[in-house]
Amino acid sequence: MSKHLSWARRLAAVLLAILIALHWSVPQAQALTEEQKLLAEVWRLVDRAYVDDTFNHQNWWLVRQKAFKQPLGDREQTYAAIQQMLAGLDDPFTRLLKPVQYRSLQTNTSGELTGVGLQIASDAETGKLRVIAPIVGSPAALAGIKPADTIVKIDGAPTETFTLDEAAGRMRGTIGSRVTLTIQRDKEASFDLEVVRDRIELNPVYAELRSEPAPVNPAAASTASASKDAPDKIGYIRLSQFNANATVELAHAIERMEKQGADSYILDLRNNPGGLLQAGIEIARLWLNKGTIVYTVNRQGIQGSFEATEQALTNDPLIVLVNQGTASASEILAGALKDNGRATILGEKTFGKGLIQSLFDLSDGSGLAVTVAKYETPGHIDINKLGIKPDVIVSLKPITGAQVGTPADRQYQAAVELLTTHSMIAGAA
Repeated sequence: MSKHLSWARRLAAVLLAILIALHWSVPQAQALTEEQKLLAEVWRLVDRAYVDDTFNHQNWWLVRQKAFKQPLGDREQTYAAIQQMLAGLDDPFTRLLKPVQYRSLQTNTSGELTGVGLQIASDAETGKLRVIAPIVGSPAALAGIKPADTIVKIDGAPTETFTLDEAAGRMRGTIGSRVTLTIQRDKEASFDLEVVRDRIELNPVYAELRSEPAPVNPAAASTASASKDAPDKIGYIRLSQFNANATVELAHAIERMEKQGADSYILDLRNNPGGLLQAGIEIARLWLNKGTIVYTVNRQGIQGSFEATEQALTNDPLIVLVNQGTASASEILAGALKDNGRATILGEKTFGKGLIQSLFDLSDGSGLAVTVAKYETPGHIDINKLGIKPDVIVSLKPITGAQVGTPADRQYQAAVELLTTHSMIAGAA
């Protein structure tokens, strides 16, 4: 009996030794640092939501492992590693927003900010910082900055080294402070403009009911049937941005002008860089009784759609003004009205942004913008990098902000002539 007990003890000791050896031979999992947790959080959100499931033809897990090998000693190093990781997607719209930048973006979409008042984009070919449009009445607009200008430097620092959000952050600041922007326009020599920052009121809607006399037809002027007792009442609406206030303000404008007897409308989306997707959809519903507004396509190729809800506020004739500064949610709205035959689109080809981003809160107060879907117009047209071609092409030489929507504005005047001669054809090819 004692021999069996001794043997059993020896066997137990051997097994214990084997288990101890195995324990020390297997690498022990270590708890992630706070910096690693933030990087992993960003990686996971992109992994789950990004529109391209090839991640620009990369092994996304290996991208994570490579990022983890970088120095992550402090938050700035972590941000740099995250930005490098996202850069591999080759998508300027999927980006990290540091806490200050994220708060600024939230303020922007809520309707108020302080800075110079510029809508900017990164040129896909050159990487240079391009002006989509200055906000109407902003310090940038008053200083003479124009759509399609290139911002070469901000306070002497080359902008090619900045992300979009870094550039925007450098142009924002306290009221009364100054920033020097180096501007390149067409093939002219670059020049400096000093801009004084101010509070930017983001009331996105300007609306006015205008009386426009119909052109006289000399051949029929002598007949009573050719005369017109009263001029056309045209509701002119300029929408500068799709922020949280846009839908309500635009609805109030339409309702007011309907009560005043509006005969037709001009919706001016020129130099409107977009904003909230939902605002674009809701504003389309103010003009459409039926029809698809936009199709979305996710990473699996599955299509969703948003539809009109039979709540249009008016069925009066509508012309939409667009140009190269018309982008994103503006293009969704213009595409919906064009493809449903609700409006005539007049002006120049639009910017061409057919991607949809979602914003995610990160644990340290920063944010992450991720391209989660593509969109197509109701006619299943992908306008990304192509833009929307107007039904009526009318070019426009540079005019001042004060001349927009006046007889000096050739595109506006062409819209007025179409409406007052009643010769417009909505949805014409």
